[in-house]
Amino acid sequence: MQRSRSIAVASALRGVCRSQTQTWTRNAAVRRFISTVVAAPVVQQPKSSFSASVVRQQAVRPTQIRTQARRSYASSSSNAPLQKTALYDLHLRYGAKMVPFGGFHMPVQYSSLSVIQSHLFTRSHASLFDVGHMVQRLFSGPGAAQFLERITPSAASALGEHRSTLSCIMHADGSGGIVDDTIVTKLTADKFYVVTNAACREKDNEYLRKEMAKWNAEPGHESLQVKEEQLSESGLIALQGPEAAPILSLLLPKDFNLRGLLFGHSAYTPLILPGSNTQTSPVLISRGGYTGEDGFEISIPSPAETVTITEAILSAGGPEKVQLAGLGARDSLRLEAGMCLYGHDLDDTTTPVEGALSWIIPKERRGPDAGYYGAEKIAKQLVPKAKGGEGVERRRVGLIVEGAPAREGYPIVTAEGEKVGVVTSGCPSPSLGKNIAMGYIKEGLHKVGTEVQVVVRGKPKKAVVSKMPFVPNKYWRGESA
Repeated sequence: MQRSRSIAVASALRGVCRSQTQTWTRNAAVRRFISTVVAAPVVQQPKSSFSASVVRQQAVRPTQIRTQARRSYASSSSNAPLQKTALYDLHLRYGAKMVPFGGFHMPVQYSSLSVIQSHLFTRSHASLFDVGHMVQRLFSGPGAAQFLERITPSAASALGEHRSTLSCIMHADGSGGIVDDTIVTKLTADKFYVVTNAACREKDNEYLRKEMAKWNAEPGHESLQVKEEQLSESGLIALQGPEAAPILSLLLPKDFNLRGLLFGHSAYTPLILPGSNTQTSPVLISRGGYTGEDGFEISIPSPAETVTITEAILSAGGPEKVQLAGLGARDSLRLEAGMCLYGHDLDDTTTPVEGALSWIIPKERRGPDAGYYGAEKIAKQLVPKAKGGEGVERRRVGLIVEGAPAREGYPIVTAEGEKVGVVTSGCPSPSLGKNIAMGYIKEGLHKVGTEVQVVVRGKPKKAVVSKMPFVPNKYWRGESA
C-alpha cells in the first residue's frame, strides 16, 4: 500500500485530537457532556434489520466531535487493491466510516459514537474491535522453538503451553534493529501461534521466507525443520473493557474456567450461540489486547463464523454494555496504555533497549551469546555506560504536554532550545483530559519528572517525562494479583 494510503488514514483521523483539544481547553462543559453521554446507553444501529433483538433508538451524540490524530499510520508498500476482512459488510451495516489501513478497508469509527465516546465506552463498558487485518501465522515442526529463538529474543522453548509473550523480530545483520513487533504464543512444544502487523506483511513475509529457507538448509537441521502457515481465512476480533469477561462468559461452555484464564494465557474452546445452543468450531481465546483493559483476542477459523460470533457477542452483551469500535479509539486507547505502533514508535533502526522493551528479554537471554540476531549488540546496550557497557543514546519515554497536543515529528528541546528528542505519537487523552505523547529523548533526560519542552507549530510548550502506561492497566492476573 502506498504512503498515500497512510496519509489518507491520517487525514481521516486528523479532526479528532485537534477538535478534542479545543473542546477540553475552551469548553469544559462539553467534556462533562461527553461523560454524561457515554455513561448513558448508546445503541449502534445497523443499516439493515439483521438483528431484531436490538432495541432501535436514536444514539445520543454531541455535535460531531471528530477524531483526530496526526499519525500517518505505517503502511505496506503494495499497490494491490485493498482487501476486506470478514466483517466488512457488518461494518457498513453499523454505519462505519471506512479507511485504508494495512492493505485493508478498516473502520475508523461508527455512526453511533464519536471516537471520544467510543474510547471512554471501552474504558467503562466493552468494545469489540475487528483486527482481522493482522497477520496470523503458525510455525510448526521440531525446529520451531529454536527458529523463533534465533529471530526473536524470546525464550520460546521455556514458554509454557498456551502462554504468550510480546516479542520483536530482529534484523539478521546484528544491528539490533526491529523488523516488527509481535505476540508469540506457544500452543504445543512444536507449534507456535504468532501475530504480526498488517502494515509489515510484505516485509515480514520476505524476511521469514529467507530465514526459514536458511534455517532448514543448514547442516544439522535435517531433524529441526520448521514450516509456516498463514491463517488467511481466520478472523480475529478483540473484546476489550471491564464488561468483556462477563459478556464472553455468556457464550462459553459451562465447564470453561474463564477466571482461570489469566493475562497472557490462551485456550481453544467452542462457543455456544445464545438462544440456539448451537456450538461453533473451536476458537483460540487469548487474554490480553491493545487497550490496557482486561479483554480477549479471539481467532476464529472461518469468515462465516467470524460474522456469526461477532453478532452473537453484540447480541449477548446488548448495546448498553458492548459497542463496535474502530481504529480511532484503538489508537488513543493504546497510547494511554503506553503501547507502541510499529512504523512510528518502533522501526528498523530501533533496538528493544532504546524502545524501552528490555523487559521482553528473559534473563537467560541477556548475554552476548544468547543466539538471537543482535544479541551481542543488545547485551552491550543493556549495561549502562556508567557501568562499563555501551548503553544507548536515546530512550522511548512518555510525556505530558501543556497547551496544544504534541504530534509525531515535533522536536523535544531543553529550556535552552537544544534539540534532545522527537515525538513519535501524541494526542489528547480522553481518560485524563491531558495531552499525552510518546517519543525518544536523549539518554539522561529519560527519568520520570524531567522537565523539557515540545515545539508545537514553532512554539515551545512545557512537557514533563511521565511514567507509562498513562492509564493503569487492568489485566486479569488472578484473584490475589
